[in-house]
Amino acid sequence: MLAPQRQDRILAQIRAHGAVRVTDLVDQLDVSDMTVRRDIAELAQAGLVRRVHGGAVTPDPVGRSTHEPGFETKRTWAAAEKAAIARAALATIEPGQAIALSAGTTTHLLAELIAADLSLRPLTVVTNSLPVADVLHHAAASPGQSALEVILTGGVRTPSDALVGPVADAAIERLRVDRVFLGVHGLDRDGATTPNLLEAATDQALVASAARLTVLADHTKWGVVGLARIASLDQIDLLLSDDGLPTDARTALEHTVGQLLLATTPPTPTTPEDH
Repeated sequence: MLAPQRQDRILAQIRAHGAVRVTDLVDQLDVSDMTVRRDIAELAQAGLVRRVHGGAVTPDPVGRSTHEPGFETKRTWAAAEKAAIARAALATIEPGQAIALSAGTTTHLLAELIAADLSLRPLTVVTNSLPVADVLHHAAASPGQSALEVILTGGVRTPSDALVGPVADAAIERLRVDRVFLGVHGLDRDGATTPNLLEAATDQALVASAARLTVLADHTKWGVVGLARIASLDQIDLLLSDDGLPTDARTALEHTVGQLLLATTPPTPTTPEDH
């Protein structure tokens, strides 16, 4: 099992029970004590858990996440699941549409797929994400890609490379798109959330600009609660997650969102323990 897979399972245990013990994880993951402690240390450095003697707990007592890891850190979590979700999202896009992509690692993967798919031209993409805009601008500058138009909002840059704040909000409020693809920090029965107040407001502007809201959230996002809510579950027209989503989450979402689709994650080849 690779390090990101182990760390995903550690996070899932902490979100389900509030705490984990190193000794239990050694048995569950079938790895060494040192490997588990290193995984916990990396998760703690990213602000996703808090280290305690003998294990780890949720980052803060009330379970509200106010820490926002950087883009490069976040892109390593649930990478296979995010890739499967991005492929499923690509299938919902049609040529001639105007769409919006929020900031996020899953939306970035979707942008890479859009950049490579000439059958989707013409297409207009609005984004407040610097990595997303970079991928699409490079594609738009390539021969035969003139039918791809990229609109980047202004704003203040966040640790996750999003452009947020009043400048971004004002630009988005003047636009109307067919669909917004929204990446989120957390998702629970109360809706989609982010730890960044300014980003929440900008994401809300993106949601308001779109005829349909599609949320891209891998299973590790369930149960994570950010400081600021972006949208309630009943505002979501389509939620794309993966087949690792817990049963209780599936039940809650099927009764509240417009449509729930679970992307199938390809099995990971067996490899020696990542020491």
